[in-house]
Amino acid sequence: MKSTPAPSVKLELFASRQFVSWLKEAGCSIALSTYQSGKVLFIGANSETDRISVFERSLDRPMGMAVSGNRLAIASLYQIYTFIDALGEGESTKGADAVYVPQMSHFTGDLDVHDMGYTADGKLVFANTLFSCISEVSETHSFKPLWKPSFISRLAAEDRCHLNGLAMRDGRPAYATAVGKGDMADSWRDARVEGGVVLDVESGDIVCQGLSMPHSPRWHDGRLYVLNSGQGEFGRIDLVSGKFEPIAFLPGYARGLTFLDHHAVIGLSAPRENRTFHGLPLQDRLDAQGMKPRCGVQVVDLGTGDVAHWLTIEGIVTELYDVIALAGRRSPSMIGFKSDEIRRVISMDGPGRSL
Repeated sequence: MKSTPAPSVKLELFASRQFVSWLKEAGCSIALSTYQSGKVLFIGANSETDRISVFERSLDRPMGMAVSGNRLAIASLYQIYTFIDALGEGESTKGADAVYVPQMSHFTGDLDVHDMGYTADGKLVFANTLFSCISEVSETHSFKPLWKPSFISRLAAEDRCHLNGLAMRDGRPAYATAVGKGDMADSWRDARVEGGVVLDVESGDIVCQGLSMPHSPRWHDGRLYVLNSGQGEFGRIDLVSGKFEPIAFLPGYARGLTFLDHHAVIGLSAPRENRTFHGLPLQDRLDAQGMKPRCGVQVVDLGTGDVAHWLTIEGIVTELYDVIALAGRRSPSMIGFKSDEIRRVISMDGPGRSL
């Protein structure tokens, strides 16, 4: 099945036969961030046809995303945007059943923000990769540090361990992933093949190690899942034994993970030819299968490990970072910054009153 993309984006989307019907049944859409091409993509299902609905907006280096109710946060090059869905229940406009309007921005500086999440009391926390810690947005500073791994001796703008992943549990930061355990600037690059770790935020313990560039830890239905990206694997962590249990092999560099019912929705990238991705086991495994790395989305059945649905992206987008589900929103849109649209969208809080 082939979609018709927005004219401003030179990309093509190819989906498995049941991908659109699966989205319709789930009653939601998915959002993708791609920092390599500076795009946020909303992938939904057209309510009137059996075709994919694609909506895109440009942001400077979009990375981690988080959603809570009608709030959508997106990390960019040096700021974190908060968008609010301006439509009420059952409302629609121009075929969209959600319109995300920018309402707030926290200027963080270039912290290389990766995963993000909302706490139970509505605060936004994130993986502060440059400073090797988990942080909270601040009203007065670039960030407020909350936690760092025990092997990091001090906070420094050196990306020592490439702390990239954040898993929320019961409204609080619970687990983090790091590519290495080094305590020197950029030392994680030497640990890419098997130096990756998963950390328990509360205890500080390493709950799993020996991974290859782990990303996107997520707590779902009482279990901890993670992407063993350098191996091309999606799996879960046995918190008793500390072992990584592979569920599915993925034909691309995996980043971004969310869940819809009993399915895992995983983002894939085509690895770049540079020192970050060069020499990873993933490439050998792809070569053994006679496959080229793909960019897109794989939907994995948690019960069987089978790929139930897939979406492949070709063209200008070759890398994804994050994937999130937008529950109850089948065909969302977003107000951008590069047209007069942002000047014309005005809303009023409350019912108003006569003056």
